[in-house]
Amino acid sequence: MHKTALYGLALAASLGTAHASSEQAWAAHDDEVINTCLAASQLKTAQAVGRPAEFDDAVGYSAILIQGRYPQPHMKNALGRELCLFDKQRRTAHVSEWDSIMNVRKP
Repeated sequence: MHKTALYGLALAASLGTAHASSEQAWAAHDDEVINTCLAASQLKTAQAVGRPAEFDDAVGYSAILIQGRYPQPHMKNALGRELCLFDKQRRTAHVSEWDSIMNVRKP
């Protein structure tokens, strides 16, 4: 094979991998999503359920389910769930109560 062809293949291969995120980068992103969402949660003993769901970059959000206990006395320490949306650009989290996830909705 000619030197320029080899150089071209090597360059193409390196460009293809340069844009791919490493496992460490994804792990750091997951940690940031989880920690930011837990900080935004209103639940006691909040924990992330599963791993973040990644939406397309055009949407710009990651989502994760948070589970914990309601702190209000009238809620009597009931189990609660929140959906957290993490804004990838602003690096902020927005939570909303999502206990309804446990209810199957029939058409």
